[in-house]
Amino acid sequence: MARVVVEVMPKPEILDPQGKAVTGALARLGFPGLTVRQGKRFEIDVDGDLTDERLAEVNEAAEKLLANTVIETYTVHVADEAQADEGDR
Repeated sequence: MARVVVEVMPKPEILDPQGKAVTGALARLGFPGLTVRQGKRFEIDVDGDLTDERLAEVNEAAEKLLANTVIETYTVHVADEAQADEGDR
């Protein structure tokens, strides 16, 4: 079984109120100079072999459901084994 990660972020020109709130909270907690943009991370376990066709299916799922491509960008990548093991905790 392979794990594929889809990371979704607001486009740079889109306001990010959640990221702005976290940035402000970090400054108040003594961590100035950090700017946060908040996104989403999806970890998808794929049954069977991870072929180019299966990876294309995950990309299509990201395009159609996981990301709102009008205001968000996304990346799809295969998780290495260390990342996959961390998700099992």
